[in-house]
Amino acid sequence: MIGTLANAVIVVVALLHFLFMVLESFLWTKPFGRKVFGTSAAQASETATLALNQGFYNGFLGAGLVWGLVDSRDAFGIKVFFLICVLIAGIVGGLTAKRSILWIQAAPAAVALALLLLSR
Repeated sequence: MIGTLANAVIVVVALLHFLFMVLESFLWTKPFGRKVFGTSAAQASETATLALNQGFYNGFLGAGLVWGLVDSRDAFGIKVFFLICVLIAGIVGGLTAKRSILWIQAAPAAVALALLLLSR
């Protein structure tokens, strides 16, 4: 039961990271992306390369979580590794960029990690 719940939360975390990838890598300079991140056209243009890179990192985190969900050989270890990566990235982002990142990125990863560890 707890394992199923952990996997459901991991799916949510993975989907969030794919959403972050789309927002940062493809919509950063578009009106919707600028509205989400609260940037001006000039700011978005100046930081587009950094956002593209950051977005792909988020996509890789999401892909790693999906890998953990489908790999039957070392699923637990893969999930733990990528959830810790997401958690650390969320904490760093929350402390250095925007406090809401703690709730949007770090908190769901912490919940998923706790559930995963409890499922063992």
